[in-house]
Amino acid sequence: MMTVPKIFLKPGKEEPVRRFHPWVFSGAIQRQEGHAQDGDVVEVLDRNGRLLGLGHFHHGSIAVRLLHFGEADLNSPGFWVRKLTTALQVRQTAGLAGSAGTNCYRLVHGEGDGLSGLVADRYGDTVVLQCHSIGMHRQRLLIAEALQQVLGKELRAVYDKSKEALPPKYAEAMDNGYLLGEPSEAGPATVLENDVAFKVDWVTGQKTGFFLDQRDNRQLLARFARDKTVLNTFCYTGGFSAYALRAGARLVHSVDVSARAMELTAANVALNAPFAGQHEGFTEDVLPFLKRSEEPYEVMIVDPPAFAKSIDKRHNAVQGYKRLNEAALRRVAPGGILFTFSCSQVVDRELFYHTIVAAAMEVKRPVRVLHHLTQGADHPVSLFHPEGSYLKGLVLYVE
Repeated sequence: MMTVPKIFLKPGKEEPVRRFHPWVFSGAIQRQEGHAQDGDVVEVLDRNGRLLGLGHFHHGSIAVRLLHFGEADLNSPGFWVRKLTTALQVRQTAGLAGSAGTNCYRLVHGEGDGLSGLVADRYGDTVVLQCHSIGMHRQRLLIAEALQQVLGKELRAVYDKSKEALPPKYAEAMDNGYLLGEPSEAGPATVLENDVAFKVDWVTGQKTGFFLDQRDNRQLLARFARDKTVLNTFCYTGGFSAYALRAGARLVHSVDVSARAMELTAANVALNAPFAGQHEGFTEDVLPFLKRSEEPYEVMIVDPPAFAKSIDKRHNAVQGYKRLNEAALRRVAPGGILFTFSCSQVVDRELFYHTIVAAAMEVKRPVRVLHHLTQGADHPVSLFHPEGSYLKGLVLYVE
């Protein structure tokens, strides 16, 4: 039997692990027994040799991603079946799994489901995996087999979309592809979200093909959109646009710099109804569009990609959010609504709020906060890992 490498922590550094935080930082390690390589399963122990948990090792700032606290066999099929069963039960409790009007949702959300380094998104009868660690990627076949056991006949295929998310050197030798089965239709699949239809392309699209975390916020937008002129910036595949049109918006403009995103937006708009003359797409950068536009939009959505993925980029990100929201606030019609978001994890909720305050002060318009927004219930946050709360948003009433 292969000996599992052991990671011993410095005195006092075991406390976060005892409080179920799933990350062990390299600075917390006192010594090792056995030679741990990137992706290896390791045991984490306190300085006296008491087992704290097991996880995947990687040379870097986050040295261990813990998957279990206490004893477990991470190479056992039963371990993965138990973890995925629990994750499915959470989605059933949230009213997503088994819903007639929604057949796409996040089944595994990394640390929020006790599986640091793993994302699993379900699109109808297909699950798309995205592994963010070498250790998780090495266990992808075990995960796919466990998914088959947990979902049974509801599952047709498992697609691995990890290459873009893995460490570059390791990813060089890897390819995305089906681990089990094959798609039920050629090209993008059609899914339902709150009875709104979307084409999802997990093979060539961003992330796993669709931004599932905005489901509840898209539904909230529908309450404001009827008979209104709507601008959806950074629209990607047109999620907010389709909801606005379905809700009876008078006119919707969608903007994204990606030509492929605009093609998918047009397809998704057409999928839900003709909406002849009610929708127009613009393939260009958002900030120049806002500065040249003279349309006083009654409802606007500003949902940019992450402006910063590390602390050292945070200042620049904050300045970017401020400039973007200044431009947006100048374009909102009096009495209009602005949905504004940040998915940058290093820009926390308080900092984002104050950034929007600064933007509003710059344009000198009274603004009221109607809603504080976050990610959907299928992107749960562990109480012991607050870093998992990454999406923050505001619904603003602009005088």
